[in-house]
Amino acid sequence: MNKYVKTLKNGIIDQNPTLRLVLGTCPTLAITTQAFNGIGMGLAATFVLVCSNIMVSLLRKVIPEKVRIPCYITIIASFVTVLQMIVKAFLPEIDKALGIYLPLIVVNCIILARAEMFAAKNTVLVSAVDGLGMGIGFTAVLTLMGIIRELLGAGTVFGLPLLSGVLPPMLIFILPPGGFFVFGVLIALANSLSKKSGKKVKESFECDGNCAACSEICPNEVKEAPENA
Repeated sequence: MNKYVKTLKNGIIDQNPTLRLVLGTCPTLAITTQAFNGIGMGLAATFVLVCSNIMVSLLRKVIPEKVRIPCYITIIASFVTVLQMIVKAFLPEIDKALGIYLPLIVVNCIILARAEMFAAKNTVLVSAVDGLGMGIGFTAVLTLMGIIRELLGAGTVFGLPLLSGVLPPMLIFILPPGGFFVFGVLIALANSLSKKSGKKVKESFECDGNCAACSEICPNEVKEAPENA
């Protein structure tokens, strides 16, 4: 159970695809002018992440090494096509809001990276959990950016007026410069929190010198022993 919890937490916090790995920045900057758009894109990407991870994991021993990337893209494109048909049929507003960025999920760096780096090397269940964790982390950041940009740029959140008559809208936040600014601030904040957390872990870690017995990566710097030792 700890393995699955750690994998889920890894995608949401430790290796958040947007703030820690800085992947999928195009949709992150383009569609987060509204919080609603962020949720829509995040959920769409999560669906494709989970499904493609499961399929890649199932076929990991069948797919030839030399054509693995084209195979991964074909798998991802299949799920994106299904997703796009569903969204067009039942959620036309989201389809209109996301526009070209919905089919472009096919080339989203996050999805291809998880297929190559994780799903191709792990079992089906843990791969599904990894896709879910990465998707939740991606959705959370997109929604947060959408809330900030919509609130400061239009005075609303999910269309509800919150700053009406309190603070005049700053339109720059719903323009590209505002997207880059908010994105940069969130990355800086995430890095700052990560450094503080890492420092606490290092200070509380007591190394007994038996590094081979550690199940986790040692936070202390481990130097290679001399060959004659």
